[in-house]
Amino acid sequence: MPAIRFVHRTHLPAFEAWLRLTDWERHGAQVPFTQTIIRTEPPTRVGTLFTARTGVGRITFDDPMEVVAWRPPDGVSEGLVKVVKHGRVVLGWAEIAVRPLPAGGSEIVWTEELRLRGLPRLLDPVVAAAGRFVFSRALHGILRA
Repeated sequence: MPAIRFVHRTHLPAFEAWLRLTDWERHGAQVPFTQTIIRTEPPTRVGTLFTARTGVGRITFDDPMEVVAWRPPDGVSEGLVKVVKHGRVVLGWAEIAVRPLPAGGSEIVWTEELRLRGLPRLLDPVVAAAGRFVFSRALHGILRA
């Protein structure tokens, strides 16, 4: 599976960044042709289910995910959320860690392993590059919103 990892610093306090990054609808709003559907009642916790539906018209695919780790930042310690992808097309997992910085603001570490079913491993570098572009763009939009 191609590994995707990037680090971003923001002026936002860790808890504010956390709230934005774990608002799953914000993710869908930042990825073209994507809508996020929350399938469990709030608040988000281990076991929360949501689906990113991407497509145009009848040509769509679902990326169903489950929150398997949930630890909000507490002002001193980092927050960590991990989701596992259970789709027929998109497989893998993603972790988002949010660390408070001593001088203020926070650092986000986004790590993802992504596989598209049916694509040969030879295309892993292409999938990783596309994932880095899409997820990095989404991260910036989510924190800016």
